[in-house]
Amino acid sequence: MIQYVLKKNINEKMPNAYGKFFAYPVITQTYDIDQLVDHMASHNTPFSRGAIKGMITDMVACIRELVLQGIAVKIADLAILSIGIKNKAGAATEKEFTIAKNIEGLKIRARGTGDFSCLNLSLDGTLKKASALLGDGTTTDTNPDTGKDTPGGDNTDQGGSGTTGGSDVGI
Repeated sequence: MIQYVLKKNINEKMPNAYGKFFAYPVITQTYDIDQLVDHMASHNTPFSRGAIKGMITDMVACIRELVLQGIAVKIADLAILSIGIKNKAGAATEKEFTIAKNIEGLKIRARGTGDFSCLNLSLDGTLKKASALLGDGTTTDTNPDTGKDTPGGDNTDQGGSGTTGGSDVGI
């Protein structure tokens, strides 16, 4: 079940979204590799915890290496991982374009595939308002939408992993 909170958009630069409420997922915790290994080992696998950790650690290193070479890596039923560029501003001409002036940095992009695609998540996911679990039936917005995230876009301030680069489809 996916819990969500509602946040009011207070960014006046987004007139179509200003003053409207948007749902954001509540990320309850983040697993590191050791916690993922423990979870995987609890599924009656014939592989030892060490073998699982070794494979995952090597996979992460290889994916990083390949993505930094401009190679997209597809993990079936999970995601296609690729590199993205965070642009600062466009240049009027190709000749005026410089990395220092026009590029802010790099980002990792992940696009869900197969059973983990947006369509399947929309079919399989269930939503529940997080405030119902808090007991008072309201959401105290301690983290209002400042406009850094766009409606339907990524939301890293809940502990997420950052920009996905995939299409955002509501459930």
